[in-house]
Amino acid sequence: MYKRITAVAVMFAVLFSVLYMRIYVIMSDEKYLETSKNQSVRRIDVGTINANIYDRNLFKLVNNDVKTYAAINPVPEAIAEILPFVVDADEFYSQLVYGSPFVCEVDPKAVGSEDITLFRMPERYGENQLAEHVVGYVRDGVGVTGIESAYDEFLRSHSETSSITYGIDGQGNVLQGISKSVDGQTEMKAGVVLTIDKNIQAICELMEDKVSKGAVVVMDVRSGDILGMASFPSYSTDKLSDALSNEDAPLINRCLYSYNVGSIFKLVTSLAAFEQGIDESFLYECTGKTDISDQTFMCHDHSGHGKLDMTQAMKASCNTYFIELSKNIDTNLFYDVAKRLGFGRAYSLASGINSSGGNLQTMEELDIPAEKANFSFGQGKLLATPLQICSFTASIANEGKLYNPRLVIGTTENGIDMDNIEEQKYTQVFDRDTAFRLQDLMIAAVNGNQESNARPSNVRAAGKTSTAQTGTFDEKGEEICHGWITGYFPLNQPKYAVTVLCEGGGYGNECAAPIFKDIAQRITDIYGK
Repeated sequence: MYKRITAVAVMFAVLFSVLYMRIYVIMSDEKYLETSKNQSVRRIDVGTINANIYDRNLFKLVNNDVKTYAAINPVPEAIAEILPFVVDADEFYSQLVYGSPFVCEVDPKAVGSEDITLFRMPERYGENQLAEHVVGYVRDGVGVTGIESAYDEFLRSHSETSSITYGIDGQGNVLQGISKSVDGQTEMKAGVVLTIDKNIQAICELMEDKVSKGAVVVMDVRSGDILGMASFPSYSTDKLSDALSNEDAPLINRCLYSYNVGSIFKLVTSLAAFEQGIDESFLYECTGKTDISDQTFMCHDHSGHGKLDMTQAMKASCNTYFIELSKNIDTNLFYDVAKRLGFGRAYSLASGINSSGGNLQTMEELDIPAEKANFSFGQGKLLATPLQICSFTASIANEGKLYNPRLVIGTTENGIDMDNIEEQKYTQVFDRDTAFRLQDLMIAAVNGNQESNARPSNVRAAGKTSTAQTGTFDEKGEEICHGWITGYFPLNQPKYAVTVLCEGGGYGNECAAPIFKDIAQRITDIYGK
């Protein structure tokens, strides 16, 4: 009997040993450990913030607006406390039925507690988002346009997710007395740094009240840095379907789109004349029209301007004067000057952010007298972007240095130090004395013309307007014209070049010049002369 009991005891001991070893092996398995761990905690991701997009002064252009979210352990006391602050009650109740911790948006005035954890989460785009055409937008976590697309890998690789982790029992209920863990509540510092000046960009975008379709570009004449670039109409990233169906095509960045140029190009004709050896004393008597190869070209003043020199012709914007002037300029030289100044050249501002090259007539086309006549005052087949025009204007203000326009300065990891700095490049396209002569012509066009609407009240500026014919007509049979102005200020030490396009806006002096004036005044009010 004793032996039998001993045998049974030994057998049970062996069985328990085997069972113990089996349990030990199972519990030591990594998959089991991970499963066990996941069953004892619950992590809730509140939101993810991607790297910033900064202006030149390291002010954020994204991640500025903040929303408040509450992570709630839905015990009765917490529900009663948070309910008055819930933004979307329907969503709140739909989450509440599960009885597990969840997240909802709440009023910023909400107060946290043991069972209510508040998170202040930046929204990628604000209600009044600046520089939306430059910044671009993200879809399904991927940058689609603008800087969001050009720097997608950098912006998305520098990200931070805010989360909260609870200890839970087997039925998913939060274990009381066990601390919750909160991660990701630090400030994002990394980002892409643009040349844009936030204040100047805001000024440019205010001009949408004055022009329904068009563009504004502001450039630092000493570096080629783009300080402001606004395209109208604007769009909202949370209403992209509306933008896609809008016949005015708000998603197009009109700063990089090419248009008929008009009288601004008379500055190029003047430069070519200087290089031909013709000076400002060149005289011509405008009768209101001129014939070129059996084709009649009309001046905008059909009664004629009378006898003019180059400065007077620039003030009056006399078409026939510049037609006559072009007859005395070698066609090869004329073409070379225009090409040297950036006409026909596309610019790349970042990966996928490229300007149109516009259209520069070929030498064969300019050998046709009527086409050369059109070319002399910016008509015919000539097309250019507001960015090209602003860059050319900056070269006049900067003593002949034509900079490649720059939009991105570099990147930063800590919000202070700069990495991957984009080089500033320029070409000396004409000499200093020639620049001063062109400046004098632009000064005369604004300050010597009593009818000019471009004169700021707090700073002296120079410029040239255009009324560019398009060859298209509206339902009334009237030709659609683009209104332009390009100019710079202050006169004594130029800092800013400004180009304004009013697409289909009519006369440049009426639609574009007042906008130039307003921008110059506002920038001067902020930064001084």
